Amino acid sequence: MVSAALKLVEGPIAEVARGAATERTDPLRTEIALHDVSVSYKAGKEGTKTVLSRLNLKVAAGEFVVVLGETGCGKSTLLRLILGQEFPTEGAIEVDGKPVTQIDARCGYVPQKYSLFPDRTVLGNVMYGPENAKSRFLARFRPSFFAFRRKLRADAQGFLIRMGLRAQDMHKYPHQLSGGMQQRVAIAQALLMHPPVLLLDEAFSALDPSTRSSLQEQLRGIWLESKPTVVFVTHNTSEALLLGTRLILLGRHREDRAGETNLVLDMEIPQSQQPMSARIKSREFEDLLEYVKQLAYKSSSMHTDDPVADRIVEEGNLA
Repeated sequence: MVSAALKLVEGPIAEVARGAATERTDPLRTEIALHDVSVSYKAGKEGTKTVLSRLNLKVAAGEFVVVLGETGCGKSTLLRLILGQEFPTEGAIEVDGKPVTQIDARCGYVPQKYSLFPDRTVLGNVMYGPENAKSRFLARFRPSFFAFRRKLRADAQGFLIRMGLRAQDMHKYPHQLSGGMQQRVAIAQALLMHPPVLLLDEAFSALDPSTRSSLQEQLRGIWLESKPTVVFVTHNTSEALLLGTRLILLGRHREDRAGETNLVLDMEIPQSQQPMSARIKSREFEDLLEYVKQLAYKSSSMHTDDPVADRIVEEGNLA
């Protein structure tokens, strides 16, 4: 998909993006499919507000898709549609070839506003989902359940450690944790379910830069190990380009362009064997980063028809 905004950004990087944005012919199994999806809400006296418009996407099993765009362009709505927490005004959504008609157990979900059980410890929170799914009341008295629970406990501890928590943190309660630590528990909670589809909404937004970088590496490593299909929403362009294999850039829908999609760009992200800390300093990465930021600005609500004003805002936005 090549939008009007893409045509405004010229140069060799733009040519690469145009090539990557052509019709996808990936032979892998389609895990997620959106067919002409639109979402509109009633907005009081303003009438109807369209958040997503005519969105057509196919995500192959095992892809790491990052969704980028300004606030209000429908990124979080897209995740909730895939999950089955919300439904489109028009169009249809499928996960693993089946229509999404309710909250889908095949999807693990880490929302922006995470919630933990206040009466359970960190370890108890992380183990709750798979433990509850595995057992019924009478099944808890069978020997096989005790073996399952021992393994589950070890796996839960492993994910918590990978998320940067210490052994002594696992017996704390949510009110004893910082917001960043609670977010890490929520991520471990989703990972322990081993979902075929993992949906993350600003998963690292509450973390300090050092912890954020560390968990980016950990998440990428976990994805490489088991290759779930990941859809990761972020406002951070560098994070998007470091983590993903494919970039979806959404723009804010304009009511004066009814019927047009707000999908600005759909492109493969060049992959590298370099560590993230080295890759982010490369000239190729810097060029791609600047290109995506420019394109995001051209498609944003800040873009005007005044070239002088646009340049002032753009320079501030790209700083």
